[in-house]
Parts: sequence; C-alpha cells; structure tokens
Amino acid sequence: MFETIYKGIIIGIIVSAPMGPIGILCVQRTLSRGRLHGFVTGLGAMVSDLIYATITLIGMGIVDDLLKRNEQPLQYVGSLVIILFGIALFNTNPLKILQPAKNKNTTRYNQDFITAFLLTLSNVAIVFLFISLFARFHYSPLDTSWLAFAVGLTSIGVGALIWWFFITTYVSKLKRYFNRRSLKLFNRAVGVILVVLGVMGIVGATMLNG
Repeated sequence: MFETIYKGIIIGIIVSAPMGPIGILCVQRTLSRGRLHGFVTGLGAMVSDLIYATITLIGMGIVDDLLKRNEQPLQYVGSLVIILFGIALFNTNPLKILQPAKNKNTTRYNQDFITAFLLTLSNVAIVFLFISLFARFHYSPLDTSWLAFAVGLTSIGVGALIWWFFITTYVSKLKRYFNRRSLKLFNRAVGVILVVLGVMGIVGATMLNG
C-alpha cells in the first residue's frame, strides 16, 4: 500500500508540474488576485486530472493481461512519450501564454475552479500522459483491490495538491521580486526532469531482459 501511495503522489506531481496553460493561469491568478485564487485554479485542474486518471486506470485494468504480456515494449513507449513531452516543455515559451490580468479581484472562486476544470478537461491528450506514467511506474492499484484503487486515486490527488500548494506559495512569497522570465527557466527544468525519468525508464525496460 505504501508503494501505491508514494508512486501516486509522484505521478500527481508530474502531471501537474508542467507550465502549460493551466500552470500559467495559476501563476497569473496568484500574482494578480492572490494565492487562494491560484490554488483554487489548481484544484479545478486536479479534479479534471482525477477523472482522466480514473478512466485510464479502469481501462488499464480491463486490459491488464495484455499489459502484462507487453510490459517491456509498453515501458519503452511510455518512457519515450515522457521524453518527448519533456523536450516539448523545454522548448515551450510560457511567456507567450501569459497575458496581463483583467478585472482583478472580480472573479469568484467558483469561476476560477470551473474555468480551470473545463480547460483541463478539454485536454484529452492527458490520457496518454497518464498511460505513459502508469506504464513507467508499473502503477495499477486496481489489480490489488478497490481499496487500493481508491488510495491510488487519492494519492494522485494529494500529489497534485502538493504541487499547487507549493507553486502558489512560492509565487506569492516572491511576488514583489517575481521575474516572469524565470517561468521559462522553470519550464526547462521540469522538461529536463521528465527527460531524465524517461531515460531511466528505458534503462529499466532494457534491464528486464538482463
């Protein structure tokens, strides 16, 4: 159970960390409206991510036998997708996404939540990232029990919340000194981490036959 928890937390952090539109929106709202608005934005994204995580885990459970028989190639593919995702993040300029905030302090928390939820839900490609991460970490708690499945989903949610709490706290505390160009460096750092994880996955898959 401990393995399910810590792997779920790691997956939740990795899924939330990239500075895409939601990450930028979270930072923007933190800077313009305050930390709680940014955190609620992250909360909306987390709920949407959990929906896709549930769909992916149940789908993987249905085809569990197929996954086990193809563990090594799936780990190769999953690791390669993570590497490509990391490279794409490294080359993305988040400054093009960030726009000046309008009508600050007029947006309610429920609107922050709903807009982030819908924006994340519209990104169906997140399923492929979940598949890649689940294959990379051999993560299939539904194989054990429905309790493990619930714990696994909760752990992913906790990982996401840890990330959004960290980023909103960081941005809020450094608000006066925040240089938006540091987002680009931050994006690249996350991209490098994903590439490293992908390479480690390929090495691990290769060792399966060792």
